[in-house]
Amino acid sequence: MIALITGATSGIGKSTALLFARNGWDVIITGRRPDRLKDLASHVEKETGRKALRLEFDIRERKAVSGAIDGLPAEWREIDVLVNNAGLASGLSLIQEGDPDDWEKMIDTNVKGLLYISRAVMPLMIARGKGHIVNIGSIAGKEAYRKGNVYCSTKFAVDALSRSMRIDLLEHGIRVTSVNPGAAETEFSLVRFKGDESRAKKTYQGYDPLTADDVADVVYYAATRPAHVCLNDITMTPTAQASPAYMYKKEG
Repeated sequence: MIALITGATSGIGKSTALLFARNGWDVIITGRRPDRLKDLASHVEKETGRKALRLEFDIRERKAVSGAIDGLPAEWREIDVLVNNAGLASGLSLIQEGDPDDWEKMIDTNVKGLLYISRAVMPLMIARGKGHIVNIGSIAGKEAYRKGNVYCSTKFAVDALSRSMRIDLLEHGIRVTSVNPGAAETEFSLVRFKGDESRAKKTYQGYDPLTADDVADVVYYAATRPAHVCLNDITMTPTAQASPAYMYKKEG
């Protein structure tokens, strides 16, 4: 069995790749950071004995994405699960003060990148009459919040794409699941705040956030249900979070 995980160099993607490998899957791991991809592939192979194929590309580059998938060796083309994990938030500002460069980065990664890799992989699944696509959305794709504007828009788009994929791929026996995490302590806030570690850490103070492993557990569970079962939409949050805007944080 083969799982392809995008954005596998850190956080949810890395945890997901390791979890699949620990359970007997070979993994295709993609990302922009070659050193991290190499380290993860080595980790997978040494710890689990499974094979790991590294594909280095920027998910925003359509030709690079299609070229990488079109160039897969024959033994790697039977992809059973695609985990569309690559995504990010860039900046946190009121819409009228937003940076268009941040907007384009989020739209190109979270929406267009997901489309590019899905479009490349789906024909391989259709040819076999089976497969499973797991899109990593967000609680921000269920409810907008102040200063979330464009990031929320991209995750609402992921929600709509998941629903549409499920309809369009129905006749081909391909399952589509959307996993929508709330606050999870990964590199997410560090990227959003452009390397400001102090500000990123404050995001997760006063409560126990989700971890990358928590989300990976849910992804793997969804992907390993019996063939006639599809978990369509899963929203998960820390116990301390009720919605994007409501979080209970302890003092001190």
